[in-house]
Amino acid sequence: MDVRRLETLLMLSRLGSMRAVADEMYTTTSTVSQQIAALSREAGTPLTEPEGRRVRLTPAGRRLAEHAVTILAALEAAKLDLDPTAEPAGTLRVAGFGTAIRRSLMPIAAGLAVDHPKVRIRILEHEPTEALALLASDDVDLALTYDFNLSPAPLDRSVASHPLWSVPWSLGVPAADLPLDAPAPEIFDRYRDAEWIVNSRGSADEEVVRTIARMAGFDPLITHRADSLLLLQDLVVAGLGVGLLPADQPTRPGVGLLPLRDPGPVLRTYAVVRAGRTGWPPLALLLNLLETTSPPSS
Repeated sequence: MDVRRLETLLMLSRLGSMRAVADEMYTTTSTVSQQIAALSREAGTPLTEPEGRRVRLTPAGRRLAEHAVTILAALEAAKLDLDPTAEPAGTLRVAGFGTAIRRSLMPIAAGLAVDHPKVRIRILEHEPTEALALLASDDVDLALTYDFNLSPAPLDRSVASHPLWSVPWSLGVPAADLPLDAPAPEIFDRYRDAEWIVNSRGSADEEVVRTIARMAGFDPLITHRADSLLLLQDLVVAGLGVGLLPADQPTRPGVGLLPLRDPGPVLRTYAVVRAGRTGWPPLALLLNLLETTSPPSS
């Protein structure tokens, strides 16, 4: 099968329309259509079918697009092996949560544009479960995710996780509250009658809250859910509840942080890719940059 046609099919599976593929490849819609038609003849089965004014991949088209990812990555790796000086090239689609994008990816992106101009990055902000779902469906090439040591993410053999950085978390409370140096269950016990704030798009911090609260002998009253840590702090200042916050970041006036220990929740971040894909030079490059330039763990 023609490699260029496989690239066209893969791009169609990702972008969803021949017009978008044509724009991305700086060609015409007619040319894209001809490439897909020729690939269908090579495969001996239709790869697309009409869907209104557009087309969608048939089941055979989707399967071939999945194979194309591996085939094209292997070809890129072979080229690099034959010519180690070859410049990595391609578009990397990265999904991740906001803090990791700002802390790990953005410092790399500027330098990448200068040092490796043939490598482009597309950034999508998503919580870990969303990012991993996009990775599983091959809608992104890399996911920036996190878990907590008290709520570890389940292992999945279909992906490879590369640890980046970690940071301890504290309990965000009204600044007027008296400080308390005690094990986490004792600190939680002080707030057994309080309302609690957790993430609205993920369950990891809620599991941590419930775990420590149970160690203190109560079930937390989870009333508010907020995706933004800044909004969580606003809720704390307003006296509407308490919640977990990173210990290494400044807080708004009116918010105090109570350090947690025995056990102490630690957020751990990862760069996750599909197993067997790290041979693709642009992805290998980005992984190396993430692992070598990530900020130190707190």
